[in-house]
Amino acid sequence: MLKVNNLQVYYGAIHAIKDISFQVNEGEIVSLIGANGAGKTTTLHAVSGLLKPTSGEVSFLSSKIDNLSADKIVKKGIAHVPEGRRVFAKLSVQENLELGAFLVKDKNFIKNEYERVLTLFPRLKERLKQMAGTLSGGEQQMLAIGRALMINPKMLLMDEPSMGLAPILVKEIFEIIKECNKQGMTILLVEQNAKMALNISHRAYVLETGKIVMSDDAKNLLGNEEVKKAYLGG
Repeated sequence: MLKVNNLQVYYGAIHAIKDISFQVNEGEIVSLIGANGAGKTTTLHAVSGLLKPTSGEVSFLSSKIDNLSADKIVKKGIAHVPEGRRVFAKLSVQENLELGAFLVKDKNFIKNEYERVLTLFPRLKERLKQMAGTLSGGEQQMLAIGRALMINPKMLLMDEPSMGLAPILVKEIFEIIKECNKQGMTILLVEQNAKMALNISHRAYVLETGKIVMSDDAKNLLGNEEVKKAYLGG
């Protein structure tokens, strides 16, 4: 579904992504794990069009997308839940969700997706008129995911969904990710909490200083001694 080949990204003189290749098959949850500064977020930005690769190719559903603008990549069916949630703080929950469907013209489609999101996130339904900036961190994360789901994307890119959340909320967010996947959503997940990520993923890639150093089924990586020592706390 998604293929990344020989991707290179520079920030000025800094070589952030060094010739990485990976793929995500339809129906999978695939995780990118690694330490801070490994290049995980940069990789997502290159896929979603927020950053132009220096070289290499990104293709989605057999169509080259690395030359497209971010809005055109959204139209292709890729939605991005950014690191830090990035909700529109001075707009209501309802307005944030409506903005998620900004590129959609079909009102029936929008209505159906709106109902689906509120079924998935009943807490948002209780707070529709509340300003997004007054929500708790967990609720803002739910809103960021809900906003991305408003176009019913074929693939969801998720950047650090557990960041800054209490453990009980982390568990809830990961259950929601699993539920989205059960409903047919393909997910590329970047996550600092490697153990949680590997527990819900089908496969994973390990990044170190801009390079993929390991890839395998998630269960195998959970049992890998090197991965345990570096990312799973022993």
